[in-house]
Amino acid sequence: MIIEVKEVSKSYNGKKVLDNFSLNIESEHAYVVTGANGCGKTTLVRIILGLDKPDSGSVGLLGDYKYPYIVSGTVFQDDRMVQSLNAIDNCFMVSNKLFRETVTEELLKLLPEDVIVKPVKELTKGQRRMVAIARACCIPNDVLIMDEPFDGLSEEERIKAIKFIRDKQGSGPLFITSNDTHGLEFARIISI
Repeated sequence: MIIEVKEVSKSYNGKKVLDNFSLNIESEHAYVVTGANGCGKTTLVRIILGLDKPDSGSVGLLGDYKYPYIVSGTVFQDDRMVQSLNAIDNCFMVSNKLFRETVTEELLKLLPEDVIVKPVKELTKGQRRMVAIARACCIPNDVLIMDEPFDGLSEEERIKAIKFIRDKQGSGPLFITSNDTHGLEFARIISI
């Protein structure tokens, strides 16, 4: 599968955040879009996911046949979790194709057992990010799309998260936004 971002432009309140941006996101490849805060990284993620429309340009899903949509394992910049539920329930609730045991196994690769049973409102920012990463990687997906997934992680947590994500990428594409490309040298780095 290829996600074709073609000559995409987007402005907010008269300020252009994306200007004629193009990129082909291909299966089995990893991409890291980097740049200063406010340069359009999150806007690009939202456009790829179909949550925002570009002012001009297009996003197409190409492959052996036309895809009407993509199924993405997504980490948003904000946590987007049910704060009163624990890590297991927050992951389990995103797909009816998951088993609680599988979700627990995956979470334990990133967090201690006592952490995954606490309500996420009691977790540190780094622990919540690990839950968000596990949740994105647990669901069957065509692509992993992660907006600043390492924000709030210690260096040790970052290394663990990168390894986990790479193990879960499989043959699909991986698309990450990050201000810091440390440890992401395996990916094509794109500055915007």
